Amino acid sequence: MTARHHHTAPKPAWTPPAGKPPRSSRMMRATWRKLPAKRYDVGWEPDLVVPAADGSPLRTDHYFPRAEGDFPTLLVRSPYGRGVPWSPMYGILFAEQGFHVVVQSCRGTGGSGGRFDLWRNEPADGQATVSWLRGQPWFNGTLGTIGASYLGYVQWALALDPPPELKAMVVQVGLHDPHAFFHAGGAFHLENALVMALGMTYQHQGMVPMTKAALRLQRNLRKVTNALPLRGAHAAALGEVPWLDGAMTHPDADDPHWIGASVGEAAERLTVPTCLIGGWHDVMADQNFEQYGRLRRAGCETSLLVGPWTHTSAFQQGWADVFSESLAWLRAHLCADPGGLRPSRVRVHVGGEDAWRDLDDWPQSPAATPWYPTPDGGLTRQAPTDAAPLASFRYDPADPTPSAGGRLLSRTAGPRDNGSLEARKDVLTFTGPPLTEPLDVLGPITALLRVSTDTGHADVFARLCDVDERGRSVNICDGLVRLRTAGQESSEAAVPMSATAHRFAAGHRIRLQISGGAHPRYARNPGTGEPSADAAGLAPVHITLHADSALLLPLTVDDAP
Repeated sequence: MTARHHHTAPKPAWTPPAGKPPRSSRMMRATWRKLPAKRYDVGWEPDLVVPAADGSPLRTDHYFPRAEGDFPTLLVRSPYGRGVPWSPMYGILFAEQGFHVVVQSCRGTGGSGGRFDLWRNEPADGQATVSWLRGQPWFNGTLGTIGASYLGYVQWALALDPPPELKAMVVQVGLHDPHAFFHAGGAFHLENALVMALGMTYQHQGMVPMTKAALRLQRNLRKVTNALPLRGAHAAALGEVPWLDGAMTHPDADDPHWIGASVGEAAERLTVPTCLIGGWHDVMADQNFEQYGRLRRAGCETSLLVGPWTHTSAFQQGWADVFSESLAWLRAHLCADPGGLRPSRVRVHVGGEDAWRDLDDWPQSPAATPWYPTPDGGLTRQAPTDAAPLASFRYDPADPTPSAGGRLLSRTAGPRDNGSLEARKDVLTFTGPPLTEPLDVLGPITALLRVSTDTGHADVFARLCDVDERGRSVNICDGLVRLRTAGQESSEAAVPMSATAHRFAAGHRIRLQISGGAHPRYARNPGTGEPSADAAGLAPVHITLHADSALLLPLTVDDAP
């Protein structure tokens, strides 16, 4: 951490401007229910210019309580513009509660100068903004940060060298590692990358350009995701997006392209109290759990809230919980008002039970209990006696296994009925017997699979499902890994399926689903050994699952055998 010494020069007097927040933001604010009563009327000082690290102008809006007094400041930096939803969600709501809120457009977006880049400028531009804050007459030297998704990334970027004024962070469904967002598991996360590019490119331009681009992407999604080669195909819907080309064509985390991209190391030495908020069906969930683990190992004060949310529903159905959690953390650490903090470090929503559970930590470190697939499509706790082939299927990239729900940025995210997916010939299912009593699964899920292929090139997608008494199969969590096997020899593949907190009710059954992909969520494996971005041809593959495969479930102590 760099030592800083600041001269305390007298600040000029500040007269609050008379402006009100934008009408669209006030209208959206009026629609929210179950939020704390406002404490102050809100003023608005729009379109301020903050010099970036290289002098580029960063367009900035300032929201403030219309009252006498000393108020802490929240910094929100966004590449998605400064209007709806950020203006009401952060600017108005938190200013109502007694905070100055600075909402800034990242360089190259929302009228700010310079060229946008996914990661190369955020640490320096964040520091430059804090330097500007020090000169503002209303800034009292107490700073917090808050924001969702990429608005979380910029917080970690600032925390690489946290300024002394930074006293609290609230990272909501935020990432710290762009490479992992695009390539975790070895396959390109195609649909999420396209939706991210849509938002990054068009949302800061306003509602009309964003809506037109979203409709254009929807119309062209099949054409774009089935293109050969995949490289550059997105231009038909999104135009040229240089950083997306770079992300797609550099799959290796060690490639120089990704130097400086991950800012996760900030959590390894951070002392700033940090609140993490995530969703079980959010694409950033694994990064949130990694952030929490790093903060805990560093001894940093932290809390974790995980709800039944997707990336977007956390700010729709879940907004009352997310806002209350965020506000309590900021009041405790910026205003010396800890009354709203919950006593537990971790709170998770348990699916199936539809209830919140307070925990001392995450994960609970239960023993992972193996469940083994059987030749007749069963799932049992009895270990197999050999590694004989269990079942096989043919994956054809010309007719790729489709995705159904899961951790997506789109509206199709989350739990879905998997019936039509599981009826396909290229999907295997292994299902346990009806449970005689409820079974709780809390923690990370892994499938240890022994797999062989006839070509050596395949993806393996594994999914945990809850099957009810009527036979309806709903996805809980999943994961995919890209394999290179030695011809037809079997090899073991560990498929991380993320984590969950879920109760399987009595009468329900546990199901392990196996397939060769989930398209267009993941770019299909062409089967030729070529990179997905550049493959010009497709080749089918036969995938065989062997009997010494296992689904590892972190059961609670009472449920473990």
